[in-house]
Amino acid sequence: MDLRKLKTLIDLVAESDISELEVTEGEGKVRIVKSAPVQQGQMVMMQPQMQHAMPAPAAAPAATAPVAPAAAPATEGHIVKSPMVGTFYRAASPGSAPFVDIGKNVSSGDTLCIIEAMKLLNEIESDFTGSIKQILVENGQPVEFGQPLFIIG
Repeated sequence: MDLRKLKTLIDLVAESDISELEVTEGEGKVRIVKSAPVQQGQMVMMQPQMQHAMPAPAAAPAATAPVAPAAAPATEGHIVKSPMVGTFYRAASPGSAPFVDIGKNVSSGDTLCIIEAMKLLNEIESDFTGSIKQILVENGQPVEFGQPLFIIG
């Protein structure tokens, strides 16, 4: 299915009163489900022929939810949270050095990580000046909106 058609369908579901839409085009099948009120209008999409890509994000909320709250109170400091749902990456590419490590000093505007969402790479910048005290997410791990990523002190 064309990406423009998919984006149009997502917008239609977001703006309407319907909570679920399923479209079959040829051998492809897309299902868009509107969840409970979320700040960014989170949608869930499934394509049966690409099931290898779906299990990780689906299993992630249960796996990451208990870990983040337990880790956050351990260290005092400014918590940098994920502004979106996606996949967390510490470096620009698999072979390059991470943007930040524990103990590194960062300034406001410095790139901390990348979150991939819908094949777009979004650089997440620091909104605080200080030193990285803790990195709360593993490289390649799915993250949720508002999930703590870093603690800066």
